[in-house]
Amino acid sequence: MKVWHKIVAAPAVAIVFLVLMGAISYGVLTRQHAALENMYKHRFGSYQLAANSAQAIGEVQSNVYRLFTWLGNLKEDKIKQITDEQKTRIDEVTKKIAKFAAEGDLDAEERKLAESIIKKLGKYKNDVDTAIDLSTVDINTGMSSMQTADGGFQALLKDFNQLVQVETRLAQDSYDSAAGAFDKVVLALLAILLLALGVSGAMTYFMSRMIVRPLKHAIAMAGRIAGGDLSSDIKVAGRDEAAELLQALKDMNESLVKIVGEVRSGTEAIGSGAKQIASGNADLSQRTEEQASSLEETASSMEELTSTVKQNAENAKQANQLAAGASEIAVKGGTVVGQVVTTMSSINESSKKIVDIISVIDGIAFQTNILALNAAVEAARAGEQGRGFAVVASEVRNLAQRSAAAAKEIKALIGDSVDKVGAGTKLVDEAGKTMQEIVTSVKRVTDIMSEITAASQEQSAGIEQVNQAITQMDEVTQQNAALVEEAAAAAESMQEQAQNLEAAVAVFNVGKAEAAAATGRGGAEVAEKTEKPGRLAAERRGPNRAPNVARLPGKPAKAEPAAPRAKAAASGGGEEKWEEF
Repeated sequence: MKVWHKIVAAPAVAIVFLVLMGAISYGVLTRQHAALENMYKHRFGSYQLAANSAQAIGEVQSNVYRLFTWLGNLKEDKIKQITDEQKTRIDEVTKKIAKFAAEGDLDAEERKLAESIIKKLGKYKNDVDTAIDLSTVDINTGMSSMQTADGGFQALLKDFNQLVQVETRLAQDSYDSAAGAFDKVVLALLAILLLALGVSGAMTYFMSRMIVRPLKHAIAMAGRIAGGDLSSDIKVAGRDEAAELLQALKDMNESLVKIVGEVRSGTEAIGSGAKQIASGNADLSQRTEEQASSLEETASSMEELTSTVKQNAENAKQANQLAAGASEIAVKGGTVVGQVVTTMSSINESSKKIVDIISVIDGIAFQTNILALNAAVEAARAGEQGRGFAVVASEVRNLAQRSAAAAKEIKALIGDSVDKVGAGTKLVDEAGKTMQEIVTSVKRVTDIMSEITAASQEQSAGIEQVNQAITQMDEVTQQNAALVEEAAAAAESMQEQAQNLEAAVAVFNVGKAEAAAATGRGGAEVAEKTEKPGRLAAERRGPNRAPNVARLPGKPAKAEPAAPRAKAAASGGGEEKWEEF
């Protein structure tokens, strides 16, 4: 039986009794309500109907006799009005009694009286109508006839009184019945209440014992486990939640026995591994310091090489600038030589034109000499008369000869100049070609120097990057050295923590058999885990690495507190690989 079944059993019984009491109370209240409704709506209504009807008939009787008294003083229409009013009142009473008689829940005596009253009302109405009609003719005759109506009136009053008595009696019977039922229900409710209290109290007592006793046992077992006594033999009985709790405590006790045994053997392995890690870290720290020293020397050499390469780059840059200046000067020289070639060509053309002009002058001098010779011949023929003309012709001839001689000399000089100018033009052409070749060569030298300059700059930048990389390697190596020292400190701290853990676990008493079994299992597992990383470390060691130096886990070269690294190493066990610096 579950605990919640035990807990809700007593309240459930109480609820059942409460529901039963509520149902009984509801039935009684329903009957009381029906009795009150019957008493008010039917009995009181019937009683009121009988009383009001009797009063109305009494008023009709009085009005008729009053009419007889006033009959001599009233007009016919007034008499008719009063008569109609009385008939109307009798009809209204008749309708009410008829409606009452038509109800289906009437008592036999009520129905009999109602039918009798209806018949008597009809007869009374006819008697009153007859008496009034006769009184209009003769008052004495009407009064005599009214005596018959008086008998009917008395009979009606008697029936109405009987109806009132019947309704009073029926109302009293209904009240007595309801009161008796109420008394019985009160007694029944008291009996049920006492029974519910007794049953619920008994069930509460027994169920609380069934719940509390296993819980007290579980609390005692939990207290022994909390005190470190794991040698208890916990007995489990039943299938409720308390039994499940005891079973859980038993399982927890067995798990704690196993865990404590494994922790004890694990702390021993952790202590041994921490010693090996500390030794390996010491060797690794020494090698890391040596590596840092070598990197520092390499960094110094790289700084010198960087300075030399920068100087070469500056020299190449200056040579490139000088080559560019020489290229510009060579281009300007080539331009000047081209202009000289053009000028020499113009001089050569002018010299050729002068030679042509001198040839014309020579021809003119020759023709002048011929003309002078002809003039001398003609003067000789003329004799004395042509002597003066002969002298002039002789002078002209001399002048022509002299002009021809001068023209020949000038022509010879000009021809020599033309030859020299032609030779100079050829030399200038060759010089122009040579200058063009020089300009081309200077441009090629400039391009080569530009490439050398760019290459020197790239080389300088590359060496600078190499220098930075070596500097960073130096910093990382120094950080690694610090981390190795921290790892050594963490290994020592882990060894101390393993000892503290072993001392803390020693509080638990697991029993001899359980302790031996747990220690055997834990020792085998730890030995297997310790042997595996040992083989891996031996396989990955280089030829120059000491046998007691292992690899650190591959992590970024970043200084961190020693405590977290110790936790990470402890959680990772011996299966992680070491990092090469």
